[in-house]
Amino acid sequence: MPPVLIRITTVPLSLQKLITGQLPYMRSKGFEPVMVSAAGPESEAVVQEQATPLIEIVMTRKITPVQDIKALWQFYRLCKKHKPAIVHSHTPKAGIIGMLGAKLAGVPVRLHTVAGLPLMETNGKTRQVLEAVEKLTYACATKVYPNSTVLKDYILQSRFCGPDKVKVIGNGSSNGINTAFFHRSQLDAAKLEELKAQLGIKPDDFVFVFIGRLVKDKGIQELVTAFKKLQGEHQQVKLLLVGPFEQDLDPIDDSILQEIENNPAILSVGFQHDVRPYLAISQALAFPSYREGFPNVPMQAGCFDLPSIVTDINGCNEIIQHSENGLIVPPKSMEELYTAMLTFINDKESFAYMQSQARRMIVERYEQTHFWELLLQEYQDHLKQHAAV
Repeated sequence: MPPVLIRITTVPLSLQKLITGQLPYMRSKGFEPVMVSAAGPESEAVVQEQATPLIEIVMTRKITPVQDIKALWQFYRLCKKHKPAIVHSHTPKAGIIGMLGAKLAGVPVRLHTVAGLPLMETNGKTRQVLEAVEKLTYACATKVYPNSTVLKDYILQSRFCGPDKVKVIGNGSSNGINTAFFHRSQLDAAKLEELKAQLGIKPDDFVFVFIGRLVKDKGIQELVTAFKKLQGEHQQVKLLLVGPFEQDLDPIDDSILQEIENNPAILSVGFQHDVRPYLAISQALAFPSYREGFPNVPMQAGCFDLPSIVTDINGCNEIIQHSENGLIVPPKSMEELYTAMLTFINDKESFAYMQSQARRMIVERYEQTHFWELLLQEYQDHLKQHAAV
């Protein structure tokens, strides 16, 4: 019987986006993967894409004690039924349910990937609760994988667990990046011209693209404000926003919403399953997030030769090296963001240099198949250690 590998995330979108392609690979290496998450609009698609069954349990992204205890009981029973050799969790809620449930059920190998900590942007009672949950998650895990070195340092400084339990795989990331898929040669040039025409992008426009949820902690307010200021000096700039609004979770101010709606140079196209065409028609990525784990977007942008402006936060400041493949600015600083955007437009020589480095620096450090090999090695080592006990 092949060893059962359960991968659990809070919502199916995370199974789709965080670990694309991993499960067919793990099956080809002798595992029997099973996915677990809450129900969601991506459920059917992720089953097809990962060629793996999905078991749905009710989980929420907020603090909901009664619902969380029910989910824990469901997951515990699920582990008793499927007897997994490994449970590997992502995202905070699935982390506590997956690690605690697996420990109670006697699952030998319990792995948790940390891809960003929402608690970094909270305080007071909420922060205390989230920190306690994080510590309990790590206590129940046999190994914790922060997906960046800076995140690892933060976990150790916060004393969420001891240094022997924490490891960064390769150069960081949760899945590496498929650099062949994120390549201009995969796209139809005529269709890209069509998309530009549709969006009203002219040949001389300089397009800054943002990809992600349009919420406050992604730095959208600073980005829109900086862009508006930039427009005062440069007529031929556009801001392309690719992603959904989440006004219920982390709303942006009404004045910013109105600016997005009314400014003809701000193009908001909503959530897109395939972001590649939008990267291909842009010149640079603007990604002023307040917190990340190890974001895919700057890696994807780099694959399309786009230099990135990112904030000096974990993940971002590892993927981007200042003045090499992009610029790093302090988080929450509209002025610094504006200055960096201005530099991209005005300093053509340094921009061309960063452009020339962008793809190479991603391919060399984050190629996906290499990451999968390293993760497989982790799985095999843990199973060997357990067998030897």
